[in-house]
Amino acid sequence: MTSSINARSYDPTPARTVAFLGLGVMGYPMAGHLAHAGHRVTVYNRSAAKASQWADEFAATGAHRQAATPREAAAGADIVFCCVGNDDDLRSVVLGPDGAFAGMRPDAIFADHTTASAQVARELYAEARQHGLHFVDAPVSGGQAGAQNGQLTVMCGGDAAAFDQVRPVAMAFARAFTLMGDSGAGQLTKMVNQISIAGLVQGLSEAIAFGQNAGLDMDRVLEVIGKGAAQSWQMDNRGRTMVRGEFDFGFAVDWMRKDLGLVLEEAKRNGSRLPVTALVDQFYADVQQMGGRRWDTSSLIARLGKK
Repeated sequence: MTSSINARSYDPTPARTVAFLGLGVMGYPMAGHLAHAGHRVTVYNRSAAKASQWADEFAATGAHRQAATPREAAAGADIVFCCVGNDDDLRSVVLGPDGAFAGMRPDAIFADHTTASAQVARELYAEARQHGLHFVDAPVSGGQAGAQNGQLTVMCGGDAAAFDQVRPVAMAFARAFTLMGDSGAGQLTKMVNQISIAGLVQGLSEAIAFGQNAGLDMDRVLEVIGKGAAQSWQMDNRGRTMVRGEFDFGFAVDWMRKDLGLVLEEAKRNGSRLPVTALVDQFYADVQQMGGRRWDTSSLIARLGKK
């Protein structure tokens, strides 16, 4: 079977006993990097077949197994990593008699890579403290390619002591792992990230559509302006695929709308005015109506059409 992760070198870190909850397009390769780095990994996924597939794929890397519940996966783990869909998914794998908190040993750490609300991060941080546990909110940026390449950027909120224990282990799948502040600060930083991306992708979409309507060779245009002030990660990595109308590169429109919903709710709470972000959120709703729910976020250009 072809590996779901791309080869990379790993810094020597003492082997730890860890769990990983949620084996979607991000979690599956993230857990794989932990296995290849020498850690003992137990995985849980809502679909047991996906967990079985992971355990089979990474069996050769060491003592890895799948568990039937989050509680079983978390039992005996030093660190429980998690990457699920939203606030409700997160609560479902953390709380209750079969949740991870019920199985974690005292002083263990739960590191959550879900993009969720700052409120749920603070809620679970407080719940963890009551159980004698630690909780770090640690959403990621870098998309599916970043997860596969072990090059994610991770922004964290929580206590410094817990962060310091998680960081060397998480560097198996990260290129940067940074503490941004108290509980919830990681999620708030991820919101800043998504606000930045939303406006940038819309601007790039309009620029490419304008150039196409003007009859320019847009591959050549992007090569030229990519060496100047217009350069961005989005232009370098998605510009040419946007020109060709290719939108199969990981982070889906449905997920971006979920993230922007979190952003706009938080903006109401803290009094921020986000007129461009709110508009781009509606543009992504247009893309959903066009059938692009699973297209990647660069598909904003599709709603502009051609002259």
